[in-house]
Amino acid sequence: MPRRGRARIITGALAAAIAALGLAGPMQAAAPAPRLDFSADEMALARGVARNPGLAAWYGGTALAPVFTAPQQAPRRAALLAALGSAATHGLPDVYDAAALAAMEGRTDPGAEAAFARSFARWTHDVGGGIVNPRPLDPGILREVPRVPTETLLARFVAAPDPAAMLDTVPPQSREYRALREALTAAIGPVAGADLPTVPGGPWREGMQDPGVAALRLRLAAMGFDAESDTPDLFDAALAGQLAAYQRRAGLPPDGVAGPRTLARVNGAAQGAPQGLLIALERMRWMGTHDLDARMVWVNLPEFVARVKEGGATVFQTKVVIGSDAPDRRTPEFSDEMEDVVVNPRWNVPRSITTKEYLPRLQKNRNAVAHLDVVDSRGRVIPRESVDFGRYTAGNFPYRLRQKPSDDNALGEVKFIFPNSMNIYLHDTPSKGLFNESRRAFSHGCIRVARPVELAEVLLEGTAADPAARYARARASGRETFLELTPHLPVHLVYFTTTVDENGRIRSLPDVYGRDPLVWAALVKAGLGRDNGRGLETAALAE
Repeated sequence: MPRRGRARIITGALAAAIAALGLAGPMQAAAPAPRLDFSADEMALARGVARNPGLAAWYGGTALAPVFTAPQQAPRRAALLAALGSAATHGLPDVYDAAALAAMEGRTDPGAEAAFARSFARWTHDVGGGIVNPRPLDPGILREVPRVPTETLLARFVAAPDPAAMLDTVPPQSREYRALREALTAAIGPVAGADLPTVPGGPWREGMQDPGVAALRLRLAAMGFDAESDTPDLFDAALAGQLAAYQRRAGLPPDGVAGPRTLARVNGAAQGAPQGLLIALERMRWMGTHDLDARMVWVNLPEFVARVKEGGATVFQTKVVIGSDAPDRRTPEFSDEMEDVVVNPRWNVPRSITTKEYLPRLQKNRNAVAHLDVVDSRGRVIPRESVDFGRYTAGNFPYRLRQKPSDDNALGEVKFIFPNSMNIYLHDTPSKGLFNESRRAFSHGCIRVARPVELAEVLLEGTAADPAARYARARASGRETFLELTPHLPVHLVYFTTTVDENGRIRSLPDVYGRDPLVWAALVKAGLGRDNGRGLETAALAE
């Protein structure tokens, strides 16, 4: 951007911040008269935060009162520095100026205040919602990241009796995120800078004794795999068990043997952090403020599995079939709210299928696809003999195709709707054979469910004393019946090719739609993956 353009932006933002001075802010109940005189320090601080609208709003609304640099605010500075120092454990790059901030200890000038504020804003933005904007990466990534505004986070930070505890609430709080972080810690070894010896020698197994075993014991303890012993150089059963637990978490064979590959990983060498873990952590941050402990439907597309979760735990799961890898059939990633279970659904054929697949067949034979009704814009069934299909193209075909409820209906006996512009939903299918495949990407984009009736009954729990009976009555009617979910249920269509199971084992799943390299390239552009001395040099995606 030209220098003059940048100057206009800074001047405009500064004007907004200064205009806000004297107005009621987040911490004020009444609005005093606007101020017209500002000191040089106030002007310097306003300039220092003007590029960030959240910071400008906060400082403008609090008369530019310091948050970090007053003498009594040392606990806030310490809490922020500790949080910035944990960036590597979140899979974040070393871009938060922690060393420069630490060197400012004792300074009370506006430059120091602005520097602390900018690092606070950047870290909370990144750890709370990701360092990459997902929407531009791929047409199938339709995720909107719900974030907490910077000024709201600052208000919580200032009000918190324990600033460090408040900052601990900013990253995702889900079980999945915690498990991924633990796996990353195991993958990259102890945090750089810890005074720990490199583990020499090996290999060792239970019963062996060597001075290097003591170093192994120390490094494992630093990562949370503690096996205290009065004979630290003896490879005892407790150490073998903790080593096996570490290996499971690191995605290594859990044999409890300290071989070359395990020791390289323990020492934080060679393998580095698997890119899959770093991508998964970023994708989990994209979930933003979504409550992942709520009752919800969670569909992990590369896993070909749908789950119902409560409190972060799976209460039901089923195989699914997702969209094929054709560009116009890939199932998108997004979050919404499931509103209805529709029993005996009609199938309103998507227009793309109607015009690309069925219209050419109808132009050759008006009696083709006889199981489908031709329907006008008012929902009336039109006799086929009254339609000259040859007159129409994909662009001007005025009718819809619809299939009545039946055992042969393409949607089976039930569908699960969360209205969206892509017309994506979950549904039953009469074609059960595809659920026997391991790589289940065959649909036009919607998600076919292997156990739809059980899913319906689980989702209807709480809406009726006997959910199964409610479903059975609707099914027996033979009519299309909408059973509303009250309250509506969050549904998340997600794309995690690296997961951590309940036993701490890393699982690698197929990148069905080739989206991971796009995410990784964006992360590298944001500063990740470079050897920054903190153990985040990375291994290959295939690891």
